[in-house]
Amino acid sequence: MAKKVFGLTTVDQTSLLRIAILGLISLVAIGSRLYSVIRFESVIHEFDPWFNYRTTRYLVDNGFDKFWNWFDETAWYPLGRVVGGTLYPGIMVTSATIYNALHFVNIPVDIRNVCVFLAPAFSALTAIATYHLGKEVKNATAGLLAAAFIGVAPGYISRSVAGSYDNEGIAIFLLVFTFFLWLRSVRLGSALYAALTAISYFYMVSAWGGYVFIINLVPLHVFALLLMGRYSNRLYVAYSTFYAIGTLASMQIPFVGFQPTFTSEHMAALGTFGLIQLVAFAHFARTLIPAQQFKILLRGAIATLCVVGLGGLVLLTMSGVIAPWTGRFYSLWDTAYAKIHIPIIASVSEHQPTPWPNFFFDLNMLIWLLPAGIYFSFRELSDNHVFLILYSLFASYFAGVMVRLILTLTPIVCVMAGIALANVFEIYLNLRDTKAIAVADTGADAPTAGKPGKPAPAKSPAETIDAKDASSVSSVSEKFVHSSPAFKRFYAYFPKIVVMANFLYFLCMFQWHSSWITSSAYSSPSVVLASRAPDGSQHIIDDFREAYYWLRMNTKPDAKVLSWWDYGYQLAGMADRTTLVDNNTWNNTHIATVGKILASDEDTAYDLARHHDVDYVLVVFGGMLGYSGDDINKFLWMIRIAQGVYPDGFKEEDFYNAKGEYAIGDSASPTMRKSLMHKLCYYRFGDVMGPQGFDRVRKQKLPSSVTLDNFEEAYTTENWMVRIYKVKDLDNLGRDHHAVSAFEGPLYKKASY
Repeated sequence: MAKKVFGLTTVDQTSLLRIAILGLISLVAIGSRLYSVIRFESVIHEFDPWFNYRTTRYLVDNGFDKFWNWFDETAWYPLGRVVGGTLYPGIMVTSATIYNALHFVNIPVDIRNVCVFLAPAFSALTAIATYHLGKEVKNATAGLLAAAFIGVAPGYISRSVAGSYDNEGIAIFLLVFTFFLWLRSVRLGSALYAALTAISYFYMVSAWGGYVFIINLVPLHVFALLLMGRYSNRLYVAYSTFYAIGTLASMQIPFVGFQPTFTSEHMAALGTFGLIQLVAFAHFARTLIPAQQFKILLRGAIATLCVVGLGGLVLLTMSGVIAPWTGRFYSLWDTAYAKIHIPIIASVSEHQPTPWPNFFFDLNMLIWLLPAGIYFSFRELSDNHVFLILYSLFASYFAGVMVRLILTLTPIVCVMAGIALANVFEIYLNLRDTKAIAVADTGADAPTAGKPGKPAPAKSPAETIDAKDASSVSSVSEKFVHSSPAFKRFYAYFPKIVVMANFLYFLCMFQWHSSWITSSAYSSPSVVLASRAPDGSQHIIDDFREAYYWLRMNTKPDAKVLSWWDYGYQLAGMADRTTLVDNNTWNNTHIATVGKILASDEDTAYDLARHHDVDYVLVVFGGMLGYSGDDINKFLWMIRIAQGVYPDGFKEEDFYNAKGEYAIGDSASPTMRKSLMHKLCYYRFGDVMGPQGFDRVRKQKLPSSVTLDNFEEAYTTENWMVRIYKVKDLDNLGRDHHAVSAFEGPLYKKASY
């Protein structure tokens, strides 16, 4: 009988220990994501999070009805944007709900802090969901290991640090939790769990466009089981319930609407739903029709369905009833498709194919445990393990095609690594089931062959000679072993100690690697940069917020600001000014127009800017500090996007010099030197850097002369990273203007924090 501790049975002690471990994992998951707040401050990161924060603040201030019907006149000027019908509202509603709940219990927290800390809080929930998923497919040990891995894995931390207020912050939790509920519903054949799966899926649909991964992977799992002859009533109940409730629920999101009924991304789910109904009917008909007749009927039905189904799908797609795959999804199958046909998608860095080092950077040792987990899943090929294998294969492929999708690969890698290590630990941490230990305790010789209790078979002469040689070589050590039972026990434990010591080392190195990557690579907000001086001291570069604050304080509230689409959300959120384009990218023509203005000569750009009521032009320039993410480095993408809409205006080749180089100095092509982008970036820069100055990003000598006639410099930040120009009025053309720089004028003092 097991001994009780504090009145708790062994089962209760184990459960309490698991809860404690999960609690510690959750704390580590949250704590490892707080570097950015500790080193900088509680601030929203990146670009898209600023739109999410701005809309969340609008929801909190104005209520759900106004939020749902909000038409934002300050975005995409002069078109505007119907916000409620063009976003996934899940993250905004979640934050607003938490904010209202905290205020209801008299905890006065600011909505910005709720947004900043939302992703770390949900990372703890993700760890708990991953534990349940690992436990569902293997055991509690695998679940705890998987939870520990995903709590610190850089592949997930990259999108869930404090301040990273993006859809993925809650979506990965929903992804893992939905898959756990799905596998539980398949194992039990439970309509209740299937309905919960649908509800979790609906929450996922409201939060992130990555819900398409769920609605394709789940049908693929069902289809694979049908092909393997694993149809069951459990599978029928689970999928039918999930698809019916989940599809109807997802259609309640305005941005999704009726897409599940007519877009190619959802046709696999619809087709699988129809197929499983037919398979269920076939199993029912088999009980009523003689076997021979049933085979003939089944073959004819399968052939007819294949021809009719495939023909109908092709016909409906060609006729436009079923919308074809979007360009974003085509780029997952053909990596060159976006660059050729949709450069605006290819221009985004996170849409590029994944370099091999990124897998080791974001997953470290987990990447080589993934194949081991797949192997162990094949050994125990249950319905749930089929799902894990499919998830692993497809997520690995998509992660290789698009660097952003390492995010969806990370959960299954953590689960598979947990399964692999759980199997290893079952063998090497089992210290009670070793025959050699019993030998060490009793001092008896262990049988070497035959069944227990029977003598070993006689050895041949050759075997006897080999045994004598081996005995003579190890006679001293053999005597020592026989003389020490404690050494026998150590000798029996030694292989296990070596293996476990190695894995302990790998686990410690994984934790160290994850903490270092999180601290150095994923905890710096793009809106606030930091550099190190030669003496090791940190220097904060706050040019972005400085520029946005200047716009907010020194321009009219209805001023229109033109910039490349990367900065639209930040301009709207921090400067509170009207923008022509932002990060939504829904209107390729509008973005191409901005690219055309920046790529045109000054006179043409001025006419276009006046035509679009532009008051200010903002460019990001890193030539002084060496900031490589500036607009000059992005300029070729602006040209490609503009060229796709305005092919007669200019060509990309015009911006290369006679040697085919992308140059910025006196050796640059005439088209490049005349472009508005080139002039706005390098205007007066040579005066600051001197005659021998050079661009610290391009490592090229500066142009000798840059003049402006139709635009006047309004403000340049302290480190020259953001430059703002005013579009001159018609009556001011030709006058000599001298702009205020952060180095010389009082505006910097006015704009400081």
